[in-house]
Amino acid sequence: MLLLFVAGIGVVAVLFVLFAPHIRRYAAGGVCRSDARLDGKTVLITGANTGIGKETALDLAARGARVIMACRNVEKGEEAAFEIRTKVSGAQVEVRELDLADASSIRAFAQRFLREVNHLHVLISNAGVMMCPYTKTTDGFEMQIGVNHLGHFLLTNLLIGLLKRSAPARIVVVSSLAHNFGWIRFHDLQSLGSYNSGLAYCQSKLANVLFTRELARRLEGSGVTVNSLHPGSVKSQLVRHSTLMSLLFSLFSAFLKTPRQGAQTSVYCAVAEELHAVSGKHFSDCAPAFVAPQGRSEKTAKMLWDVSCELLGIEWD
Repeated sequence: MLLLFVAGIGVVAVLFVLFAPHIRRYAAGGVCRSDARLDGKTVLITGANTGIGKETALDLAARGARVIMACRNVEKGEEAAFEIRTKVSGAQVEVRELDLADASSIRAFAQRFLREVNHLHVLISNAGVMMCPYTKTTDGFEMQIGVNHLGHFLLTNLLIGLLKRSAPARIVVVSSLAHNFGWIRFHDLQSLGSYNSGLAYCQSKLANVLFTRELARRLEGSGVTVNSLHPGSVKSQLVRHSTLMSLLFSLFSAFLKTPRQGAQTSVYCAVAEELHAVSGKHFSDCAPAFVAPQGRSEKTAKMLWDVSCELLGIEWD
């Protein structure tokens, strides 16, 4: 019996090796085929120092955009910017400090940005944390809902005027397939009663989808569109807080996208000509994607909007 088991494992391993190239091609997913240029356009990307954020910055810089990389770790951001400059001659990339886990950092970033930047044509809310141990942001929010949703909510609020003045403009929100498994726990949004890192992550990604839906409704007629996306399962540092996820990603690496492949839908939502008037939608592999019923609830979206404003102490008409 043991011999048969070992032989079976061997056969599976051989088949895996033989078909690995085909698996990788399938896993790569959709590709942004737009050749649109962004000369004279300004793009802001959060969390652009690594993974799909860095690859998105590289692609948009190659299209002629002025790319501002908002990073918590400025040193790593500068390393990423240097790498982009070596690959793209004349790339206009800048690094600025932004800690989405600290409202004061977000406000300071926005104040400086508004003083020094005259236009903003694309805002890509890319930064995020995944399945981290229970920790709180500087302002006392559970880290995942605090960074993935509330931090970007506040940043967008502070920059929305500039986006409107720069119209046509686009907002791109990086969410996840995980939103399908999320529920907004209004009775315990900060997971004080109980905490499951996976469920908290799913809640924050659902919040991204609901934010996109409600913001799109509020931006109708402004010339600013907003869409969310699932980048796919990508080889990145995002799973570093989960031993199980890290192990699974290592075992099934052939089924994962590279950061460049994972960035394709972000780039697509930022540049595709056919999306110039599309807003409030969700994409994956550079195509419209399924949204879970709880992500289509207008009532939940409005409730989350009001709660978010209350938590952040802001008014957003």
